[in-house]
Amino acid sequence: MNSKKLLSLVLSLTMTAALAAPALAAKEIQPRTAAGAAETGKIVILHTNDVHCQIDQAVKENKETGEKTVTAMGYAGVAAYKAEMEAQYGKGNVTLVDAGDAIQGGPIGTLSKGSYLVDIMNKAGYDLAVPGNHEFDYGMDNFLSLAKEKAEYTYICSNFTDLKGQPIFEPYKVVAYGDVKVGFVGIDTPEAFTKSTPTYFQDGNGKYIYSFSEGNNGKDLYNAVQKAVDGARGEGADYVVAVGHLGENGTTDEWKSSAVAANTTGIDVLVDGHSHEAFEQTVKNKDGKDVMLVQTGTKLANIGKIVIDTKTKEITHEQVSGYAEQDEAVAKFVADVNAEFDKVLKEVVATSEVLLTTKDADGNRLVRSGETNLGDLCADAYRTVLGGDVAFVNGGGIRADIQVGDITYGDIINVHPYSNEGCLVEVTGQTILDALELGTRLYPEESGGFLQVSGLTYDINCGIPSSVKVNDKNEFVGVEGAYRVTNVLVDGKPLDLKKTYTVASHNYMLKDGGDGFVMFKGAKLLKDSVMLDNKVLIDYIVESLSGKVTADKYAEAQGRINIINRPADLNEKEWWYAAAVEALDTGLMKGTDKGFDALAEITEATVYQTLYNAAGNKEAAKEGEEWYAPALAWAAEQGLYKAAGEFKDGVINREKTLAILNAYAPNAQGLMVGNEKGDMMGQKALTRAELAQVMVRLSGVPSPLAD
Repeated sequence: MNSKKLLSLVLSLTMTAALAAPALAAKEIQPRTAAGAAETGKIVILHTNDVHCQIDQAVKENKETGEKTVTAMGYAGVAAYKAEMEAQYGKGNVTLVDAGDAIQGGPIGTLSKGSYLVDIMNKAGYDLAVPGNHEFDYGMDNFLSLAKEKAEYTYICSNFTDLKGQPIFEPYKVVAYGDVKVGFVGIDTPEAFTKSTPTYFQDGNGKYIYSFSEGNNGKDLYNAVQKAVDGARGEGADYVVAVGHLGENGTTDEWKSSAVAANTTGIDVLVDGHSHEAFEQTVKNKDGKDVMLVQTGTKLANIGKIVIDTKTKEITHEQVSGYAEQDEAVAKFVADVNAEFDKVLKEVVATSEVLLTTKDADGNRLVRSGETNLGDLCADAYRTVLGGDVAFVNGGGIRADIQVGDITYGDIINVHPYSNEGCLVEVTGQTILDALELGTRLYPEESGGFLQVSGLTYDINCGIPSSVKVNDKNEFVGVEGAYRVTNVLVDGKPLDLKKTYTVASHNYMLKDGGDGFVMFKGAKLLKDSVMLDNKVLIDYIVESLSGKVTADKYAEAQGRINIINRPADLNEKEWWYAAAVEALDTGLMKGTDKGFDALAEITEATVYQTLYNAAGNKEAAKEGEEWYAPALAWAAEQGLYKAAGEFKDGVINREKTLAILNAYAPNAQGLMVGNEKGDMMGQKALTRAELAQVMVRLSGVPSPLAD
């Protein structure tokens, strides 16, 4: 089957999948026992987050020992664990909640627009859920239909309203466990505006008609949450558990779960999601009381277990991983769902000689903060298929690796599960620069808007703090200071800010302002939503690469994004600029807390540290040591002390500096020059700018210590 026929089949399945779901018997809602928590004195709250369509159990086998480890429990595992907890603590004492991003992220979610995932969650026995940003990825009408008509569990959210302040879902739900009540308060990140599709929250004229309480630097969010907490307490809640899709690392500071906990009162536990982290930590609330924050990572690697002891008032938490048991009924239901799509998803469309990855060499996710070979491939696909001068792909839109060997349609959907549509626009070079700058706003933290590119190269100077200004919906407003993106080359030539270029990407970025890229909205559309993102990638591999991704082109990232660390006070007009840049880029010198600090006088420790770097040494100081300790020990071993005499951690004059340099490289000549009168000024210290110049001169001189 060729890719065009395959695509037609998949599109047909996308439209009809929800109608073809296996029959699902209505879930029997078990009433909580009258005694409730009084029977055991304990309430158990199980929680998941960011499952992203990980419906199956996943097992990893150690090739040396044969030992197998469960790396994802799947929904049959969730159901089995809930049943086990009900048997241990009493059926009325266990509640299962989800903290968002469940229905998107894999082929089944994409092809059924989340419908099958809700069916499976019904079957697994979920009681409560909050919407994550990706619950909206198939459109507002679709999600509201799933949430209000199909889900047998209850969606709650305290900060999702229309513009009149009317809640879309109930802000909270109070659950009675006998005589003890727990209030569950739902929260969704205001990042949903830009981390789903912004137009889903707008009317036909581009006006926002929904709110996530995003205004006033977090205060509106805190007020909305506080109102729900107070409401739950007012209905007699003895404990409050907030279930939030907020996140920590790589998320907006004022919307982090820790910020919400710190700026409210009355929350005992905040179950978190969104940032794909597994943690348990404690934050002081507005009254100075402890709030427990918990999150389980992603894709059912863990399930969280909160135990409230109603007798001692103690609240404990644990991350349960490696759970192998499976509920037979749920496992069969999931197998039936998989069978519906198995044939089309396993159709081989191409092959790859290399691992195409979103990760770095250590297995850590990189695609949201650095270049990867899969990022290059996806960007090349957009530029080639749509015919752009350059192409952008947001790192958050590249969701899975492609292994060596056959590439199936399921693999392609796993990479691009959103069904975004390819577009081509015409913009100025200034717009391109602004887009790149927005993509680096959070660097070195992760950002879904970090741009993988084709047709251009650029540097990110992380020595310059981001001065990107965004509005309360995280949409681009402007750049208020120096750009950290520099040296942008399009087809090897410097970017012309006034010139017109064509940019290939997808509707999420170019038309809808996704990830805050509103600088493209209103741009001249040359090609409008011509094909789905997965078809763009398939067509590129099949037609442009003859069906094979080869090692000679994509074995590694191609060097399009260069990370540098140059302090903001570097001035291109100064005589020392080139030397400083070379010293910084080659690792000979680093900046200080004041920048490069070109006119500061050097210390003896700085001289030893710089030579230590030049000799290829990498070891850094240990905790509790002075920053120069390894360099000082190395200098002692090399006999460099003999040249300078007793070490003093202070400014060193030119005479002693030259003695150390000559001890390091005896054959060096002309490292220092005098003033216009020929005076060497031996008692005067070198500046950092002068040391940079000396080190550049020294770099071409062989040293017996740098081998």
